[in-house]
Amino acid sequence: MAGGARDPGRSVTSRVLAVLGAFDARHPRLTLTEIAGRTGMALSTVHRLVAELEEWRALRRGADGRYQIGRRMWELGQLAPDPLQEVAHPWLQELFGGTGENVHLAVRDGVEVLYVDKVYGKRAVPIVSRTGSRLPMHPTGVGKALLAFEPGWFVTSYLSRPLERPTPHTVTEPGRLARELSQVRAQGYATTHEEMTLGSCSAAAPVLVGDRPVAAVGIVVSSRRVRELPRLVDPLLAVAARIAGDYRAAVTGDA
Repeated sequence: MAGGARDPGRSVTSRVLAVLGAFDARHPRLTLTEIAGRTGMALSTVHRLVAELEEWRALRRGADGRYQIGRRMWELGQLAPDPLQEVAHPWLQELFGGTGENVHLAVRDGVEVLYVDKVYGKRAVPIVSRTGSRLPMHPTGVGKALLAFEPGWFVTSYLSRPLERPTPHTVTEPGRLARELSQVRAQGYATTHEEMTLGSCSAAAPVLVGDRPVAAVGIVVSSRRVRELPRLVDPLLAVAARIAGDYRAAVTGDA
């Protein structure tokens, strides 16, 4: 249940955050009743808080009565100081222009990958990732690329968790995953084949600043064209390196 808001001693701020936290990539549009259900708050309380958030433009009500995140939240998000997306986007466009395939950028957030940018075309294979969405690390190319370069204690902790299996091809055995991650570290990129979504495969490379993975760049193609993945690795690695260089310069002021 989002927010865990059944505690009657919670502050107004925590209740407002619970309302906003009820929305995610799988639940982008919610009714008042659904918000109440996901936060555990009384419908009357939700009605009052949502009305205030709507007035402030943090939420927006659609013609069907459902609410979604408003543009005020988008405006605030643009103030985030991390220049990663700004320096990466032109390189993502270049990679898409050279391949015609879906390209995305993700960062690690907790034990999930958070997709922060995406460049795609109508003819590219449909994929489940979208900007602002989260997915598990182990079945995704970008997730494996990030996980492989995390500290050993984090990898050990991650592999000790119950790992979900989105498709029959998802690798969930800790030993096999550990071996795959070792190979990713050795070769500098990760690949997946129908581990997150049936019908698609991917390659991904970490964006390394020093030895720290700040992001990963991924490219997705149809499983029918899995043999084409190797030819995409070199441009993928080149773009990841260029993003790393520009990001390093941006955060150190050496641009």
